[in-house]
Amino acid sequence: MGQKCLPAELRTLFLFEALSDRQLQTLCDNGHIATYQPGPIHTEGDPATCFYVLIDGELVMSKRSGGVDIETNRTSQPGVYCGAWSAYVPDTEHVYEASVRVTRPSRFFVLDAHAFAEFMRKEFPMAVHLLEGQTVGGRRQRQLVGQREKLLALGQLSAGLTHQLNNPAGATARAVADLRENVGKMRHKLAMLADGEFSPAALRELVDIQDRVAEQVAKSKAPELSALQTSDLEEQIGDWLEGHQIDGAWDYAATFVEAGLDVDWLERIEASIEDVDCSATLPVAIGWLKYTIDSELLMNQIAEASSRISALLADAKQYSQMDRAPYQSADVHELLRSTLMMFGNRIGKDKPVKLVKEFDRTLPELGCYPGDLNQVWTNLIENALQAMDGRGTLAIRTMRENEEMIRVEICDDGPGIPEDIVERIFTPFFTTKPFGEGTGLGLHLAWQIVVEKHHGTLSVETRPGQTTFIVCLPHRAPAPEQHSGDALLGAQ
Repeated sequence: MGQKCLPAELRTLFLFEALSDRQLQTLCDNGHIATYQPGPIHTEGDPATCFYVLIDGELVMSKRSGGVDIETNRTSQPGVYCGAWSAYVPDTEHVYEASVRVTRPSRFFVLDAHAFAEFMRKEFPMAVHLLEGQTVGGRRQRQLVGQREKLLALGQLSAGLTHQLNNPAGATARAVADLRENVGKMRHKLAMLADGEFSPAALRELVDIQDRVAEQVAKSKAPELSALQTSDLEEQIGDWLEGHQIDGAWDYAATFVEAGLDVDWLERIEASIEDVDCSATLPVAIGWLKYTIDSELLMNQIAEASSRISALLADAKQYSQMDRAPYQSADVHELLRSTLMMFGNRIGKDKPVKLVKEFDRTLPELGCYPGDLNQVWTNLIENALQAMDGRGTLAIRTMRENEEMIRVEICDDGPGIPEDIVERIFTPFFTTKPFGEGTGLGLHLAWQIVVEKHHGTLSVETRPGQTTFIVCLPHRAPAPEQHSGDALLGAQ
């Protein structure tokens, strides 16, 4: 136990100057004066057991960010308080919200947290109710509006995902309709071939050619050709078909080139039926082969569209972290990719917003909360898109910050953030959007996830034509069992 305190000395402190003699005596009966040598008084995140008021000396207050302590206040003002200042708020796990140390021998009035809470509730019941309502109500308000912010973001991204799914789904429906029509034409051509005077050997040769063409198309074995090579080959095949009185020669030519066929293939077809009347049968055989190729190409389209749908759903699952543990090892590039996929109808090739990616693929996987980080990327990208008014260039870069941290930059070429508000953008409920169009929690939620949950840093650099949000994350964020609860917001 420290030295006994005197009511007269407490009255000299601005915090207590308006208290009655009885109230001061109650504080002295329950508290004491303690002298601390240079060093720590309490550490951020530890259980808050005492309320401290500086009598003389100097204290330094700091907050942990990115694995280092950032000084937030340094003062010698008598009456400055720290520690369990919110102990009177019920049903809350109280921890020290900042670290405090003294730079020289310093005296404090020290009061047990439970005694401080009891004194406040007994002597200032109305004030306690007001402060409790402000603290708890504010926290609940932020939670509720934060959930709404997430739902709004999910709604916007779901609309984008629906748009992206609609394209391959529509392509599949169209391909199925064309395939059904094509199969009917193939049956007609097959009946015409069956009525011809084909030898068994000729039929076997034609079916063999059909099988090999179908396999080549199905496995996408057609050679890669330049535009000039494609044009030349189409001209050669078109000339050959016209020379053999094949109707629609130039339509056929494009299909055969796409399938990887050339004049040699056509010569083999002609040779396979040379024992029958070529003038009547060759067009039928070529037509049958053409419909075979069309059918295989349509099935390729269906397969590609189905694969695209599966990939989109897999990305959506990666983005939402469905069926996955909240804390796990994750590749930051996979998280960024799945988030960008959700913006696929607004960002990328042939879109109003161009995308530039500069990724350091040597970065290690992170021990993190992937679902929460996807929310960070979503909020920052959405913020960038709104700043650019939906048109411009979005740049995303990853790199090493130091041996312990990675760095992610999300940069837009919008007008920049005005100097007079840049310091407030991470403040809860601060927004520059018209009333009803923004909650003012998007950047604040990102700050909470990066700084409080991952022990990283979130900052912004801005000037006209370029704004960059910088996220630095440790290789391993604290696992759930290491968290002692979310810190209360606000200064001590």
